[in-house]
Amino acid sequence: MNKANRAAIERHAVAEYPRECCGLLVREGRKEIYVPCRNTASTPSEHFRLAPEDYAAAEDRGRVLAVVHSHPDYPATPSEADRVSCEASGLPWHIIEVRKGDDDQVRTGDLVSFLPKGYEAPLLGRKFAHGVHDCLSIILDFYRREMGIELGNYEREDGWWDKGGNLYLENLPAAGFEKVSNLQHGDLVLMQIRSPVPNHAAIFLADGVLRTEPEHYPAPGSILHHLYNRDSKRDVYGGYWSEVTVSYWRHRAVPKSNCSTWCG
Repeated sequence: MNKANRAAIERHAVAEYPRECCGLLVREGRKEIYVPCRNTASTPSEHFRLAPEDYAAAEDRGRVLAVVHSHPDYPATPSEADRVSCEASGLPWHIIEVRKGDDDQVRTGDLVSFLPKGYEAPLLGRKFAHGVHDCLSIILDFYRREMGIELGNYEREDGWWDKGGNLYLENLPAAGFEKVSNLQHGDLVLMQIRSPVPNHAAIFLADGVLRTEPEHYPAPGSILHHLYNRDSKRDVYGGYWSEVTVSYWRHRAVPKSNCSTWCG
């Protein structure tokens, strides 16, 4: 990175503080330039969501070389969500630290760069970041890793359930899911939690085992899920989770179990 782009990134990070700034390094003709973008995340002091229109505008100017964002009042060390998003982008990432000092002056610090290297976040214990690590992300990752089924990806806005969206019911049939009346391993449990529409989903684990993460103890009859602003985990299915359940769904590629209902 040249000095001019480093200086432009620093100015942007300071100007946006305490929000995370975000932008792109772009090859425009024979020059490499920094293109500031808008952060449209619902929690911009903790996360960033680069406006898709800004990304498209940057592509019109030239080849996108890297993604840049700041960490306000936090080291420039990549978070789990940063590493996952870097993999998804297929681009190098740069993170710059920015802090307010005791004299109330905002200053930048270290800049850390990293590349996509095949990183995958664990299914259990991952931190929440809407659109990167949330209840839909863990379903997509579980089906790809544990079932060998690719479900694609889905853009979603934080709080879509209160903004007229119905993400799960609008997409489950097209993604290959059918509603069923009983549970078997790998089925999707759809729930409605303080929302006008079903807004949370979990994976039913009949034997409680994650085959791609064998270090975890078995938890038969549990669900794997990722609640809002909490780490992903397994919970015994029943009680509250049963009360807020609205339906069960099974992917058409999954063979039917020999059990007509869950054999627990």
